[in-house]
Amino acid sequence: MTARGARSRVSPWRLGGLSLRALGRRVYDELGRDEVPDRAAALSYYFLFALFPMLLFLTTLLGLLPGPSLMGPLLDYVSRVLPGDSAALVRQTLGEVTRGASAGLLSVGALAALWAASSGMASIMSALNVAYEAADDRPWWKRRLIAVVLTIAFALFVLGGLLLLVFGEELGRALAGWVGLGDAFTAAWEIARWPVAIAVALAGIGLIYYLAPAADHGWHWVTPGSAFALAGWLLASRGLRFYVASFANYNATYGSIGGVILLLLWLYVTGLILLVGAEIDAEIERAARGPGRRLATAREDLAP
Repeated sequence: MTARGARSRVSPWRLGGLSLRALGRRVYDELGRDEVPDRAAALSYYFLFALFPMLLFLTTLLGLLPGPSLMGPLLDYVSRVLPGDSAALVRQTLGEVTRGASAGLLSVGALAALWAASSGMASIMSALNVAYEAADDRPWWKRRLIAVVLTIAFALFVLGGLLLLVFGEELGRALAGWVGLGDAFTAAWEIARWPVAIAVALAGIGLIYYLAPAADHGWHWVTPGSAFALAGWLLASRGLRFYVASFANYNATYGSIGGVILLLLWLYVTGLILLVGAEIDAEIERAARGPGRRLATAREDLAP
């Protein structure tokens, strides 16, 4: 068995032999050492430029599916996550873009949108290399190709989760009729589709943590870092919505630019939590390898 195969069989939920307190202290120290807050601010800048191309790409992708349009439900979920002013800004901007382009131009423009959206994923790759202390020796075309593939995969995971949440009940009925099961299966599926949607989201985050950095580490469907990232993002988004609705009126303070500021703040929180989750997984892997040992990179693996 290869060293990589042996590492992949070690459960990350053992925390590398660390206690929760020790892991928290090590992650906290790494946040300052790796300048995570500053890198999250840089990510929010790239995310802002990648957000609308990503939504444009999703618009075209959703248009290829049979049945009713899924873009409305997708924007409804965006409205539940973002503060109200920011959600209105996203809706208005995306509506202006899609109304101003013909179907042919929108389809062709999806390729350019995919390339632009992958820039945000490329910035995540650079940030995760810092978290894993990995020297990225991959050629630029390979890094960009990985960024494009991860962007497409992330879009498909979003699409899959959306299908489960919006059309989960209809899918359950169709599956029950096809298999020949009764109402009991339909009722069970109605409950099970929520954990399945969560599993899809966790797998998407795990895929980014696995492929984005140039570190040599094992694949796990769910890691402590990905679980923290998903739960932390949901809680932080809810908390931000509550704070804005209850204590802050950004439109009164900043005028019409308040929605942009809130959107940037939400993107910053998203990037910060994503990087903290990566730091958690990186520290667990570091502890599992023993004191003083760095994560392997492609260059180190080839060294004699």
